[in-house]
Amino acid sequence: MKRVDLLLVEQGLATSRTAAQSLLESGRVSLDGQVISKASSKFPAGTPLQVRPDPADRFVSRGGQKLDGALRQAGLDITGWRVLDVGQSTGGFTDCALQAGAEYVVGVDVGHDQLHPRLWDDPRVRCFEGVNARALDGRSLLQANDGLPFDLMVCDVSFISLTLILPSALPLLAENGRLLGLVKPQFEVGRGALGHGGIVRDESLFAGVQDKISNCLDELDWEVEQWFDSPLTGGDGNREFFVLARRAVY
Repeated sequence: MKRVDLLLVEQGLATSRTAAQSLLESGRVSLDGQVISKASSKFPAGTPLQVRPDPADRFVSRGGQKLDGALRQAGLDITGWRVLDVGQSTGGFTDCALQAGAEYVVGVDVGHDQLHPRLWDDPRVRCFEGVNARALDGRSLLQANDGLPFDLMVCDVSFISLTLILPSALPLLAENGRLLGLVKPQFEVGRGALGHGGIVRDESLFAGVQDKISNCLDELDWEVEQWFDSPLTGGDGNREFFVLARRAVY
């Protein structure tokens, strides 16, 4: 007889005993339809345990859940599209884009060694590390995309306003390309407007954030198609939302 947390690890259903215990505590482990919640429970070796999938496990980070909800809300079918991912980080947006049918994703991030190993090994992904998104090297990025402009830009950045990134990024998109950017108000309103814990508590400020980004897009000859809330809040608890935009039609 063996403890169920050890069995979960041995059967490859959990990466560690700690992870196994989390699965048990969340009620996701069962045997013949009966939920097992205690790590100390013992069963014979080879007992066929089942683990209920968690939607959060579908992507390499929770960012994938955010973009998945945004693509559904926007009604975008990105099958066969080539995507520029600004603020790639672990690769949640990249992972989501690929699962949604994107042909290829080129990502940039100011950090190093953050992309999930599964995406590093994916031939459909290219990652440029240590890149300041304010001054993208358009030539290198387009070369990585077989010399073609991108069909879609997705963006998830922190500690910088989206308005500082758009001028160098939007010219890399195709004539009918789209922007689907995650807007984090705490990096748009200024420190003086933040409440305890860095949370934007005054919801009246959100309209100003939208105006700020809309004006930036207008100056670049782009226009907003939709604003909508992110399906998840930020890790710090801040409300976040997405902007969907395209080149302006005159």
